[in-house]
Amino acid sequence: MTTQNPGRVPPIEDWNRLLEGRVAVVTGGGDGIGGAISRLFAAHGALVEIAEIDPGRAERTVADIRAAGGRARAHVVDVRRSEDVDTLRAAVLAEHGAADVLVNNVGDYRPIVRFADSSPESWNEMYELNFLHAVRVTHAFLTSMIANGGGSIVNIHSVEGMRGYPGDPVYGAMKAALSHFTTCLAAGYGRKGIRVNGIGPDLIQTPQVDYLADADGDAGDLWEAWAPVGRLGWPTDPARVALFLASDMASFVTGHNIPVDGGTLTGGGWFYSPTARRFVNRPRAL
Repeated sequence: MTTQNPGRVPPIEDWNRLLEGRVAVVTGGGDGIGGAISRLFAAHGALVEIAEIDPGRAERTVADIRAAGGRARAHVVDVRRSEDVDTLRAAVLAEHGAADVLVNNVGDYRPIVRFADSSPESWNEMYELNFLHAVRVTHAFLTSMIANGGGSIVNIHSVEGMRGYPGDPVYGAMKAALSHFTTCLAAGYGRKGIRVNGIGPDLIQTPQVDYLADADGDAGDLWEAWAPVGRLGWPTDPARVALFLASDMASFVTGHNIPVDGGTLTGGGWFYSPTARRFVNRPRAL
């Protein structure tokens, strides 16, 4: 089912079910941003195929979706492993013939290794965890998407791929690579009915990045000063943008990387703390 034909864009009164009947594959879809995307897509009528390395997380999200009247299945997948991706592809295609939406959500800044202390092993880990898997999963589903008339691909990377990241230049480079992969793929496959867009989150409160727990003392009230929109972000914030990009509401939008960061990219984001003698990006005494 293509998401590209303008003639299929539903009338505005029906936009409360933006993904009705669509098949959406979400990697890392069991928790955090991925979990929010899975739940929101299901609420808008998608059948969500959750690819998740942690079976407990996947099953909890599937149970939540089904309890709310939605449809979802869980697949235990390590997207760094070609054989796992092949198994996921076979399961989805056997059931549906193709996916209409693919969200490449997996990524992690951990273990963070300062570049002077890094090694080829840590570089390769950043490469596999933050870039290669998206190429692998996209390649696995792209041909069937084209044969089915088109689809939408949403890559979740990071605002750190869109600005200088002092913490780990290798991580930042991998996120930038995924951002540019998004742009290049969109340019190459638009005429095949494929739209490709990216989301660069920042300051999103998740189990992976717990900003509230890591704030110094009572610094929670300083978010108003640190984030231009005046608050911390939540997984539903990037999930809503992903929903827009996946749906026919974005039928003329492709090749873009959208920061969902509360304005940190615009506002600067990183500050050098003479006290801590390092760069910081969250409320704490400088």
